[in-house]
Amino acid sequence: MTIRDVAQAAGVHVSTVSRAFSASHLVKRETRDRVLAVAAELGYQPNETARALTTGRTRNLGLIVSDIANPFYPPLIKAAQAYARVRGYQVFVADTDEDVQAEEELIRTLARQVDGVVLVSPRLANDVIARLGGDLPFVLVNRQVAGLSAVLMDVAHGAALAVEHLAGLGHGHLALVGGPRGSWTSAEMRRAAGRAASDHGIRLDVIGPNAPTEQGGIAATAAVLRTGATGVIAYNDLVAIGLIEGLDDRDVRVPRDISVVGVDDTVAGRLNRPRLTTVAMPTAPAGRTAVDLLIQTVETAGVGPATAQTTLATSLVVRDSTATADRSAN
Repeated sequence: MTIRDVAQAAGVHVSTVSRAFSASHLVKRETRDRVLAVAAELGYQPNETARALTTGRTRNLGLIVSDIANPFYPPLIKAAQAYARVRGYQVFVADTDEDVQAEEELIRTLARQVDGVVLVSPRLANDVIARLGGDLPFVLVNRQVAGLSAVLMDVAHGAALAVEHLAGLGHGHLALVGGPRGSWTSAEMRRAAGRAASDHGIRLDVIGPNAPTEQGGIAATAAVLRTGATGVIAYNDLVAIGLIEGLDDRDVRVPRDISVVGVDDTVAGRLNRPRLTTVAMPTAPAGRTAVDLLIQTVETAGVGPATAQTTLATSLVVRDSTATADRSAN
């Protein structure tokens, strides 16, 4: 199967097929989509080695996450890989294990092998990210750094929804179990929850930083109980599940004695008992959008806009781990 076969079947010139694969920004979206669909149907695969020699690009992308074992990441990774494949790119996935030094080393290593990097929930300082991003196209997920493109999940809105939900159930004293140091998501949650609590005239105690894991939630249990809060918002579903486990070990029942809200809407939260009330994060859309932005950046270097930012909506999913304050009381 050759590029000429694809061009004939799609009803376009051979050069249009070539641009659809190597410089898609020069082709109308509907034309590009038609060409890619025909190529997939015919089983056409471009010669990547020849293209790399002529374009100077590898057609490889890097995707770095902070903890691949966290159930938040797999839907994002799968969506990113699937979308990249449709666009003729492959994705190298790397895990930093919440290690800042490992994160920087991985970025430097991948920079020699890929055309650009999607960096998800990084822990590096902004100035370090900005410096590294000056050498290679970057798209950040859940982090804002001046001069770099970003896909943000509206965690601030989600945190406000969680506070509003608990306030509506009559909880006048809440606790926020934050995430790790350097987390943009945790900082956004803290600011938004603080504003929402103030608007509702209720008290909010902040506990953290904490490891973004089940063990982190268990470790925060004693501090949560010391606050006397009747409702808790956790950094993510894993922390919420760990907190529920820690409370259960102390014979404190959820939601009978205390209400708990997670963040992410992962499979773990849905399988937990009680089923977790949580803020649903658009992980799969974030993966697709981040790869799309990165490919645009790679293919329009020096032509298109330098940076772009997209914010994706969040929502509250109410299940069984929250109840009215007369049930959730110490």
